[in-house]
Amino acid sequence: QVQLVESGGGLVQPGGSLRLSCTASGSIFSFNSMGWYRQAPGKQRELVATITNDDRTNYRDSVKGRFTISRGNAKNTVYLQINSLYPEDTAVYYCNAHVTLTRGRGEYDCWGQGTQVTVSS
Repeated sequence: QVQLVESGGGLVQPGGSLRLSCTASGSIFSFNSMGWYRQAPGKQRELVATITNDDRTNYRDSVKGRFTISRGNAKNTVYLQINSLYPEDTAVYYCNAHVTLTRGRGEYDCWGQGTQVTVSS
């Protein structure tokens, strides 16, 4: 019903930057929130940043000041600008969208397939 397609991951040196993108499509009436999560090997998935439909943002403490979440003009795309990367930022980054479906089918929580971010010299 809803698909999320992510892009922008890759290998970057410490201190470098990347910009992740996620575009949603499908039977979406409205977006309640979108966000980015990450999962490092052997660890649980953790919240990185979220943005609501009225552009309120929330970040985990370890990324504040380095990561910026934003939405595109069409509101179906979310970006994560990640700067000053540390090796501990290495993880698979997942896009999440909490949406209201069309035709009164209620709310739906969906995930992208993930994009690998590796920070290494």
